[in-house]
Amino acid sequence: MAIRKWLRTAAAWLVIAAFWTLLANLGTGGTLNFVESTFRDLATRKSVEERNPAGEIKIIKMDQASLDVLGAFPWDRAYYAQLIEMLAEAGANAVFLDVHLADPGPYPESDAYMADVISRYDNVYLPVVFVFKAQQEDANSLEIAAIEYPSATIGAPTDQVGHINVMWDKDRVVRKLTIGLPDEEGRMIPAMSVRLANAVLPEEEQIRWDEERKGWYRGDKRIPVNARYQVTTDFFTKPQQEITADTGYDAISFYQVLTGEVDPEFFRGSVVLIGPYATGFGDEYAIPNSNLKMYGVEIHANMTQSLISGKFYTEAPQWTGALLIALLTLLSLLLYERFPGLKSVLVYVGLAVAYVLAFLSAYTFSSVFIPFTYPFLALFTALVWTVVSHYLNERRERGRVTNIFGRFVPKTVVDELLASGEEIKVGGQRRDISVVFVDIRGFTPMSERLQPEEVIGVLNEYLDICTKAVFQWHGTLDKFIGDGVMALFGAPIHYDNHPELAIRAALEMRKHADRLEQECIKKWGIGVKFGVGINCGPAVVGNIGSEMLRLDYTAIGDTVNLAARLESNAKPGQILISEEVYKRAGHLFRLEDIGEIKVKGKEKPVRVFAVLGAAEDGGQAVEAGRREGA
Repeated sequence: MAIRKWLRTAAAWLVIAAFWTLLANLGTGGTLNFVESTFRDLATRKSVEERNPAGEIKIIKMDQASLDVLGAFPWDRAYYAQLIEMLAEAGANAVFLDVHLADPGPYPESDAYMADVISRYDNVYLPVVFVFKAQQEDANSLEIAAIEYPSATIGAPTDQVGHINVMWDKDRVVRKLTIGLPDEEGRMIPAMSVRLANAVLPEEEQIRWDEERKGWYRGDKRIPVNARYQVTTDFFTKPQQEITADTGYDAISFYQVLTGEVDPEFFRGSVVLIGPYATGFGDEYAIPNSNLKMYGVEIHANMTQSLISGKFYTEAPQWTGALLIALLTLLSLLLYERFPGLKSVLVYVGLAVAYVLAFLSAYTFSSVFIPFTYPFLALFTALVWTVVSHYLNERRERGRVTNIFGRFVPKTVVDELLASGEEIKVGGQRRDISVVFVDIRGFTPMSERLQPEEVIGVLNEYLDICTKAVFQWHGTLDKFIGDGVMALFGAPIHYDNHPELAIRAALEMRKHADRLEQECIKKWGIGVKFGVGINCGPAVVGNIGSEMLRLDYTAIGDTVNLAARLESNAKPGQILISEEVYKRAGHLFRLEDIGEIKVKGKEKPVRVFAVLGAAEDGGQAVEAGRREGA
């Protein structure tokens, strides 16, 4: 039995672990990747104090106010060139124009002005845009259809460009920075945020692509990028907020700087990002932990600060998920088996809390994201399997016990006990019951004349008659005593009229015993009869015996003893009842007053009555099911 249970547990472990491992490896992080992403978003959410945007990063907004002053977009490129020159002359550390200038402008002189500014200031950067194929080979591929560089009329050098591709996850939320992408010849074009971060970082901590080691490095520290050269980024500001020095990056309207309303000296020593900051530009993206979208220029600012901070979040290896699923499933199944019922739910809560703490600890102290969703689902599935398994086992055990118990009491009694939900307690309870003892008269001579197999056959038929009669009248079969029977009426389910039920069961036995006796006489020339004794009164009823080894549901007490003594005094075919039974139910039957007889264990004689049959006005129509309180 134990081996079979452990085999079932092992099979459940294999099925649950294999199922969730397979699901976790479908697509990019599994079909429930959005759940994983949401939980990680909650883990990476920063408080107001933690946001602390870098003061050296400033934004010049191409906002609605600037559109009102300078006119509709697109603007003359001379505006950009003039603003960039002002910032460079004022001592800005780096200037990035987040406007894609892939085609020649309508004014050649403006493009020439822009080209002159680019050539004179090597800390000015223009964007490159990668166009990807609509269908990728697999989830980790980034097959390129085209690369759009700044127009040749501007002629930006390769070390003054950076890509500005903002790529979202499957749920269209931007969480990762693509640090670099290979061009047509396989050379890495860094992200614009890499260019800007390097303008701030010291020489020994510069971010670079190491061709020999095929990896991105910040100084000597390898940046843990995925197959798409991506790393999870932090967000230090909220989207579309009114930026102030206290809550976000300093942000000034484009026209204010261009017109001199704000002195360009304000940007000395700063990394300056110039970009769209109005809904009409269509440069907005969803970010974690916010219902609002963030402008692309501000996303680049956050990515730049992430690179400067140097805190990179690593994805745990793919095999880690399979290992965690297997270990958590096995551990939970073992614990659930050890602590069934409500305790298993408490174990699940404990394991879930422990795993959440492990996830947060790995993120906080090691900057590692361990898989969360699928191990957690495996943990929950193991709980569901255990609960269902225990339920089915209990149902099977209940059916087995019901079947066994149903051999001692009527099915209606079993059903009522189960429906009541009451426990059959170990030990005894004082109850008012009727006790019936039945013995087969003449069985010993018969057993001497017949073969053992024939004796057993006859005995089983007589005992079957007794059992059916007891059950028919709502009694409980207590035990077989050799060729005799002990039965209880009024326990474990109490009936007010249990003395009546006991007598009717005895009459039922006698009726069928007469038929069987005739068959035995015809077959073997010898017959047997029942002798029955019935008493009612108080007795201790319950499970009596060894709690660890063997328990019997029975009754003990003087009421039981007197019933046994009456049976021993009954003649073949006679049903003897005590005076107490007579007082309670005698009016329903035809009786013969036997008078007082001396019985073993009693100092005084007891008055006894013999039951002849049912009263003419009270036969079988008397209700047998009057329960207590009915």
